Amino acid sequence: MQVDLSELRALVTGSTKGIGFAIAQKLAASGAAVAVNGRKAADVEAALDRIGAAVTTATLVAAPGDVATACGVAAVIKAVGDVDILVNNVGIFEIKDACEIPDDDWQRMFETNVLSGVRLTRHYGPRMRDKGFGRIIFVSSVLVTKTSIETNRENTRDKSKPK
Repeated sequence: MQVDLSELRALVTGSTKGIGFAIAQKLAASGAAVAVNGRKAADVEAALDRIGAAVTTATLVAAPGDVATACGVAAVIKAVGDVDILVNNVGIFEIKDACEIPDDDWQRMFETNVLSGVRLTRHYGPRMRDKGFGRIIFVSSVLVTKTSIETNRENTRDKSKPK
């Protein structure tokens, strides 16, 4: 089913590759003007080129910035302007034993995986409410249901032995 989003503007965080890229490309194919976000401007430009080649009618906006920081969020908001659809997709994960992850790593994961979405939602949510329309989507992974101890054990398990 093709949905017409031609009057809407979207921001997809972490959209230079992976699931975020696929979401941004699909939104563009559905007619939305899409802001592509990544930490590095070069990665954002490369993603814009790839989406533009696949969706020749796409309206795309470069939104480089590290949304794990308040300054990065401010830079993205300035580049993007108002949106109707916010997809909080950015996320990081490291395969480490949860009992051995230092505080700095926990803080970086929290800033990226939680506060990026909180900051953007705090900015765009009231605007969407005031205009009577908007969508905020949080994308996550099955890894949020597992401790890093379990994940580390699975990734280091001898694959030749049955579970």
